[in-house]
Amino acid sequence: MDLSETPQMATFRGEVRAFLGAHADDVAGGAARDPKAWQGLLIGHGYAARTIPRAYGGFGAEPDILKSRIIAEEFIAAGAPRGIANQGVSMLVPTLLEVGSEAQKMRWIGPTLRGEIVWCQGYSEPGAGSDLASLQTKAVEDGTDFVISGSKIWTSTAHAAQMMFALIRTEPDAAKHEGISYVLIPMDTPGIEVRPLKTMTGGAEFNEVFFTDVRVGQDQVVGGRGRGWFVANTTLKHERGMLGDPNATEARLNALIELMKSETIDGQRVVDNPIFRDRLMDLQGRVLAMKFNGLRLLTAQLTHEPAGLAGLIVKLQGCELNHQLAALAIDALGELGVLYHDGPHLRAKGRWQWNYMFDLGLIIGGGTAQIQKNIIAERGLGLPREPKPAAA
Repeated sequence: MDLSETPQMATFRGEVRAFLGAHADDVAGGAARDPKAWQGLLIGHGYAARTIPRAYGGFGAEPDILKSRIIAEEFIAAGAPRGIANQGVSMLVPTLLEVGSEAQKMRWIGPTLRGEIVWCQGYSEPGAGSDLASLQTKAVEDGTDFVISGSKIWTSTAHAAQMMFALIRTEPDAAKHEGISYVLIPMDTPGIEVRPLKTMTGGAEFNEVFFTDVRVGQDQVVGGRGRGWFVANTTLKHERGMLGDPNATEARLNALIELMKSETIDGQRVVDNPIFRDRLMDLQGRVLAMKFNGLRLLTAQLTHEPAGLAGLIVKLQGCELNHQLAALAIDALGELGVLYHDGPHLRAKGRWQWNYMFDLGLIIGGGTAQIQKNIIAERGLGLPREPKPAAA
């Protein structure tokens, strides 16, 4: 398609730029001072939830690749956040738009978009990680309710969430992929216990969640009983998009460039050091490739065509590239790169150190790099499955 900017697009760019200028005081250090208020502003102007119907709490605009790209470019240039991006907004909302009932869309999408409800994802279990379909958390029918027992692990934000979307085995006699349902569970339901798990960032972003006779209405199933595997893969598609967001990666690249311009080695700017500059240029080229792949995905979305290989590489590409950007920042900081927590010499409040540790975990979380490579090879490139070891 023609990506040339028309006079109408130039006018639209001016509108976005004017908005950002008028609301510069609402943002500090790349974050919104009041995230919920900022999210409301963005939705009201069509800079977040742009194509989600107004009936569900979105802006209701028609999809437009060029306008989406202009919004992204201007927000990145201004160092302004694009609004709330989390498991609810970025993963559950598009899943409900695709396969949710009308009642579920009306009940959950608007409050989630506005940041009024925080969601967590109940997928992995102690014995069901990469082989997710082996999950054992089960539900037993009791009238119009399910009674759920079992546990989940690596449950991000469960300690702060009001709701969970979870995979539960509801059809015990069905094949393992066909016996799973996708259930929406209020986290204040009696019988739910959340235990934080501290990670190498020093925080406790992950949790264990235990269910003991947790009662949930059967009307909280999304997409129909026994269709949880299909619904879950819809969510995973959007999770990969969130973890491999090219706009977020481009913003991180710009922050890295600014860091390398300000930090020095023996009085010379880091960006002027040929070794560091070569590493930066290599990463910059890969960020551009990621950005153009994002445009390819937008085009496929607009034309209702399968994304194919372009969609399969997003998570692997994004997580590894984000980690390598943080790694270069750590190296550019020299001895300051080993600092953590508070201190007078800490740069960007330790953001680069935190990103380095967190993104290393994301190479595992959301589908390990090894699993992602198998998916790309088998589903994208048509290569044969890796042979299993011979039985002893």
